[in-house]
Amino acid sequence: MYPQLFTFWCAIVFVFGCCIGSFLNVCIWRVPRGMSVVSPPSHCPKCGHEITPLENIPLLSWIFLRGRCRSCREPITIRYFLVELVTGLLFALIFLKTAASGEPLTLLIPCFIMTAILICSAFTDCELGIIPDEFTYLGMAGGILSALLFPSAWHLESRITAFLLSLGSLAAAGGLMALCAVAGRKIFRREALGWGDVKFIAAAGALTGLPGALFSVVAGSLAGLLAAPFLRLIPKYRKRRTLRFGPFLAFGMLLWIFFGKELVGMYLRILN
Repeated sequence: MYPQLFTFWCAIVFVFGCCIGSFLNVCIWRVPRGMSVVSPPSHCPKCGHEITPLENIPLLSWIFLRGRCRSCREPITIRYFLVELVTGLLFALIFLKTAASGEPLTLLIPCFIMTAILICSAFTDCELGIIPDEFTYLGMAGGILSALLFPSAWHLESRITAFLLSLGSLAAAGGLMALCAVAGRKIFRREALGWGDVKFIAAAGALTGLPGALFSVVAGSLAGLLAAPFLRLIPKYRKRRTLRFGPFLAFGMLLWIFFGKELVGMYLRILN
């Protein structure tokens, strides 16, 4: 692919990711609160001002409005800008890695779905301490359906084999995490692992396979252990008895998407 054409497609994927990020902002706010993502139209939560199309352009609208509602001038949280930017960048980087490594472009479909799920899950878990079923169930369905329609993403030719592999990975990853959740509750006499985390890993299994799901758990656990002492220094986290695991699972999954196979290969070489 010519460099100019490659750059063009990276830019297109970035813009597409920013648009998806705009929709993810709606999901992050509305889904945990039991609201429809379709109606009513987007509006300012403080004054009720309905957002016009010109006020809803990803990234640009937040910048031009200087992070404030056009009607009441109340601040708009920077989360809206960050979610759009991060989604756009991640989509573009995933496209770049997939194309540069010679992987089938159909791999973008489960990777993009997984990225959207982990962004929504990380933000809702961080803010409210929950990972809504709507996100994880959508990830499970998306993983199974994409495997059935695009088996080349699993490096297979048979749709049925890819479908069964996705379904089996979902069941194995979710089952292992469910056992950990039940065992943790019996051992510690309180919830040690949320069921939202269990379903997140099940969705990860359906979308990326069992190795990706398990890698996310291991990498997320290590990241959580390293981050916990520093989080305890922040007043609002000091009194929490449990660590919100969703953001760390999301971090672990991103590591897998970008560097998983390389890191596993390095680890195996060290063992040998």
